[in-house]
Amino acid sequence: MAGILHRAWTEVIQPLFRRPNRFQVAALCYRRSGDGQIEVLLITSRDTGRWILPKGWPVSGQDAVGSAVAEAWEEAGVKPAHIGQVALGSYHYDKRLRGGVPVTCETKVFPIEVDTLADTFPEQAERQRRWVTPQEAAGMVDEPGLRTLLVSLPGPLAA
Repeated sequence: MAGILHRAWTEVIQPLFRRPNRFQVAALCYRRSGDGQIEVLLITSRDTGRWILPKGWPVSGQDAVGSAVAEAWEEAGVKPAHIGQVALGSYHYDKRLRGGVPVTCETKVFPIEVDTLADTFPEQAERQRRWVTPQEAAGMVDEPGLRTLLVSLPGPLAA
């Protein structure tokens, strides 16, 4: 009887209380330094000031890549040279919505080679930006899945 109750709890009841993952897109903005090494652009979050990639909810009427490009512009002033159409990977993190409700977000990460950074952009007063190596970036971000993705660079960007 205990086995049936445990199975009912884990397979039927518990999943009813679990919220589905939300979906976000992120832009891994990168450039090549004078010696050809890859550098990635990190920005600070508005609420906690932690280091993150430009990211956000998909924009209505745009695909995931277009939404990532829009986030890179709004949050970091990125003017792209080249936009990767295939995600480098994804990571999960817990986001607190208004009211403090936590939701798990799956975030797909798209590569955007940076042509220039604008001095003026929508969220310039709310964020800092910093160019760092992928290894440095991995040490600055909080999300383990994003750390793993950053450590695997520059392999996916080598072409």
